[in-house]
Amino acid sequence: MDSWIIRWSLILILVPAGSLQADDMLAPPAKPSDRRHVVALAPLVTQGLEQPVYLTHAGDGSKRLYVVEQPGRIRVLEANALLPGPFLDVTERVLSGGERGLLGLVFHPDYRRNGRFFVNYTRKPDGATIVAEYHRGAADTSASHDERILLIVPQPYPNHNGGMVAFGPDGYLYVGLGDGGSKGDPENRAQNPNDLLGKILRIDVDRGDPYGIPRDNPFAKTGGRPEIYAVGLRNPWRFSFDSTTGHLWAADVGQYSWEEIDLVTLGGNYGWRVMEGTHCFHPSADCSTVNLNLPILEYSHQNGRCSIIGGYVYRGRLLTNLTGAYVYGDFCSGEIFALHAPSRNQAFDEPHTILKTSLQISSFGVDEAGELYVLDHKGGIYRLSLP
Repeated sequence: MDSWIIRWSLILILVPAGSLQADDMLAPPAKPSDRRHVVALAPLVTQGLEQPVYLTHAGDGSKRLYVVEQPGRIRVLEANALLPGPFLDVTERVLSGGERGLLGLVFHPDYRRNGRFFVNYTRKPDGATIVAEYHRGAADTSASHDERILLIVPQPYPNHNGGMVAFGPDGYLYVGLGDGGSKGDPENRAQNPNDLLGKILRIDVDRGDPYGIPRDNPFAKTGGRPEIYAVGLRNPWRFSFDSTTGHLWAADVGQYSWEEIDLVTLGGNYGWRVMEGTHCFHPSADCSTVNLNLPILEYSHQNGRCSIIGGYVYRGRLLTNLTGAYVYGDFCSGEIFALHAPSRNQAFDEPHTILKTSLQISSFGVDEAGELYVLDHKGGIYRLSLP
């Protein structure tokens, strides 16, 4: 998620990636010849939320959904109804606005027993990124206000904060950090192994003080910051793990021209600021791609697109024809896309526009059953459903 106010003025008209033409990408999805891409949005909440930016569940069997509001609150949805009181309110700690705010939430894999959860927010007054641990309160629908800070990352500029936190299938906590902001990563932080910005981190929150370092992290022993899992990201606003394969899918927000999707692996370098997508950025020509991991997909700022919003590989039961597809969107155009992952050595299918909406898509989320939700930054939550 890039700076939304600024990005509205930076929409460029270019050609989308791959062999799809612009008209194909924007066509209504209900073509009789391609019924597998027909979906609808079922409204869950359309009022009572302030700038929702993330939705998740606790994995505790309660079927509750938790919604992150950018100003600094976590709200609870129970039986599809928004509870009046917040689960957690840290607005007094959060610097919100633009790309800053309470940006990420994840529950410990053993939350039902230990009550631990983790947040990512921008701190008042200095704008540093904070990753902190909290605990469930006396009631299931409220949390203790006591905070244990795990990580403090100074931010040199007000944008490109990243914000995602998620547990991988290995039980470690993954943290997404943007390059620190401004334009073009002026200090080249994303390629600097001694800087946490422009990276995906991986830490062990069950060992160490305040955390441990997985032994196989690329710089666990020498040569860079030991928390780093992958480098060369511009602003990995949302990433997710495929619940079946364990693959890590990251949508990295581009600069002027290209948005990209990466399959992130241990020690990978995803190119920024050398590359924007598959295109040279710094230098603008004749750049070397040696030792860089190029994206599996890119698209340009065509027809109002400006900022990729990463989603999930669909593993629910309702939309069977989307099973195994990576579903993602664009903040400015309101489009929702599906990219079908290959089986073994097959190539990726071309992405399809499965829905054109008027939403300012800020994030996607999943419930305990694997069903998929989309968030409107203007205040709505919708479930992907059959038409």
